[in-house]
Amino acid sequence: MLQLSELKIAIIGLGYVGLPLAVEFGKKVPVVGFDIHQKRIEELTRGQDHTLEVSPEELKQSTHLSYSTSLDDLKSCNFFIVTVPTPIDQYKQPDLTPLVKASHSIGQVLEKGDIVVYESTVYPGATEEVCIPELEKISGLKFNEDFFAGYSPERINPGDKLHRVTNILKITSGSTPEVADFVDQVYNLIIEAGTHKAATIKVAEAAKVIENTQRDVNIALINELALIFNKMGIDTEAVLEAAGTKWNFLPFRPGLVGGHCIGVDPYYLTHKAQAIGYHPEIILAGRRLNDGMGAYVVTQLVKGMIKKKIQVEGAKVLVLGLSFKENCPDIRNTRIIDIVNELQEYHVNVDVYDPWVDAAEAEHEYGISPVQSVEKGAYDAVILAVAHEQFKDMGAEAIRALGKPEHVLYDLKYVLSQAESDLRL
Repeated sequence: MLQLSELKIAIIGLGYVGLPLAVEFGKKVPVVGFDIHQKRIEELTRGQDHTLEVSPEELKQSTHLSYSTSLDDLKSCNFFIVTVPTPIDQYKQPDLTPLVKASHSIGQVLEKGDIVVYESTVYPGATEEVCIPELEKISGLKFNEDFFAGYSPERINPGDKLHRVTNILKITSGSTPEVADFVDQVYNLIIEAGTHKAATIKVAEAAKVIENTQRDVNIALINELALIFNKMGIDTEAVLEAAGTKWNFLPFRPGLVGGHCIGVDPYYLTHKAQAIGYHPEIILAGRRLNDGMGAYVVTQLVKGMIKKKIQVEGAKVLVLGLSFKENCPDIRNTRIIDIVNELQEYHVNVDVYDPWVDAAEAEHEYGISPVQSVEKGAYDAVILAVAHEQFKDMGAEAIRALGKPEHVLYDLKYVLSQAESDLRL
């Protein structure tokens, strides 16, 4: 059995999840951070992180961390942590391709006694049904005899400088009781908040996937309430503030549900549920409702423009924000794109402005080119779509100044008061 004193970790995937983990482990034990993108390795070697999750100072402090795109550099490692993305495809089905490819790569360097831990979000059973067979096939080794596995779901919150990898309690698990104990010990090297050792890998997988499914369903409920209250002419935020005075009322707010977790994870669970013959009702209903919110926002905007006698076709609309949440550059699965696409269906000219987002990445991912500056008095409508600090600091007057004398201001994130905006969700 592997000992802590022998530990040499490989982190597979240096994105929002993998890099913070690699940096923290790299302060304690030898770590090789592996990524297939040479540009990412070069960037980190220079001491820079474009995701802004880790500062240059933190990168310098990780003195035992090295970076590589070469599998040869992983041959000396004995504890592999997989942090690659697990997206959905165009049919909203799980896309395990990155996970299978990562397992294939590890299989080429896997040796007897090694442990492979997965952090990527999956459906219950995926580690043992998809990843382990790939490791066995490529390595020629036998699971739970020659090598072992674990699952410890990521709990990274992009852009959050308060809840970091070290102070968020971590779920751990292993393929045998002994391995579960060892995996738990390894994570306790860096997790100050402590760990929760799950009974099995499947329990850990299920716990992860329901964390975000629960949030998704709750937001869907609030979104539906917003639709109802809007039809009744009642301000949703005022209702939620009033209801929030009760001690056990949950503080969810309506909005677009994007990002790599909440808008994706439920589809992993529903995929598995349907595979075993159960058709989920509430989860899929919540997904349908949340996925339709971008179109609803545009419908409300168009109605607001018509009421003010603003010509919709050919109008110029500014969307403030593209990232999936405030104060971070992450545009993965951002639902702001739904608003942009829907506006273009009305033949509206759309400018997207987001000081956090890399323009080249936006062009590559969504085929849109964010503007680098905004012109005062140029827009028929302004949608405040993401609550970046820069937009909050502007205030209502400066945001209003971006519009023409007659325009519509839609505050999607309750940054402004009801009196300061024309429309709110």
